[in-house]
Amino acid sequence: MYDRSYTFLKDILETPSPSGFEQPVQGVVRSWSSEFADHIQTDVHGNVIASLQPKDPGSAPLRVMFAGHCDQLGLMVEYIDANGYLYFQPIGGWDVAVAIGQRMTVWSKSGPLTGLIARKAPHLLTPEERNKVPQIHELWLDIGVRNKEEASELVQLGDPVTVELGFREMLNGNVTSPAMDDKVGVWVAFEALRLLHQRDRRSAVYAVSTVQEEIGLRGATTSAYSVQPHVGIAIDVTHATDTPGSENKQIGDVKLGGGPVLYRGPNINPHVFAHLEAAAKRAEVPYQVRGANRATGTDANAIQLSRGGVATGLIGIPNRYMHSPVEMVHTDDLINAAILLAEFAASVDETTNWIP
Repeated sequence: MYDRSYTFLKDILETPSPSGFEQPVQGVVRSWSSEFADHIQTDVHGNVIASLQPKDPGSAPLRVMFAGHCDQLGLMVEYIDANGYLYFQPIGGWDVAVAIGQRMTVWSKSGPLTGLIARKAPHLLTPEERNKVPQIHELWLDIGVRNKEEASELVQLGDPVTVELGFREMLNGNVTSPAMDDKVGVWVAFEALRLLHQRDRRSAVYAVSTVQEEIGLRGATTSAYSVQPHVGIAIDVTHATDTPGSENKQIGDVKLGGGPVLYRGPNINPHVFAHLEAAAKRAEVPYQVRGANRATGTDANAIQLSRGGVATGLIGIPNRYMHSPVEMVHTDDLINAAILLAEFAASVDETTNWIP
């Protein structure tokens, strides 16, 4: 991986962006894309849209949109008790069991504060408590203060909270971070735009770092409406099934390092799938295929239904342990997804047929 692109990946993974609080990471995205994009804008919703125009300025080009969502799971401070313990509600779909015992960061007006999610020590749990996964309102965040007054000087109700952020390299090209979902999709979209910067192309390409996907595909809805793409490709994580206990008969056979996943199904335009598959073969990158028998819970769903309809595709990045603090992906899958997208966008134009 190109060194500066690798730095960009680490930077976005180590920058907070709970849904609705994506401003810090979007600053990183704007800074990176300013090196190669023709135009960059941030809309009123917070989406960052970077674009490249075709080499022929007189053409009326096909508009291609790449979308990855920059928002991550988070928590929001809802209550401070008399002893200064913080109680919270989830931003996005949490598995409460993985939250217990985590180091957290409260992103407060006074700066980042370290906190711990805890419950009673196992020695003090009753048999009933020991065998029960607690509800989220039964957990608390300890930031080490003495009382409510001290906590309230540091923390406001509504402050966002994330798992302690970080990026770790592992064996065999694997990497882990709490926020792979879906900052790797952002990375792929903008790396593809970087690769296209020096290539001949007959389409206008828009890379969008969308917001608020985890709470309802909101940023993709608004950005697709304004970009008005003819073709839209969402890049999101997908479940890697090469772990113990996975049921391949239900969710397919997807491996880390096996290549980006090309989706087929009602959410996917068949011509977009065919062109993505052909691009993968021309670029000689490995790929995997997965079926989705209904609308996906990704930005692809919102893009497909924008305005009068958009020819839509979906690329999945294999991800182990989704929606946990230890999400894991393979760097080769990211690189190959970006190469595939660049090849796709360089090979289509206004004459390409997208009608099923």
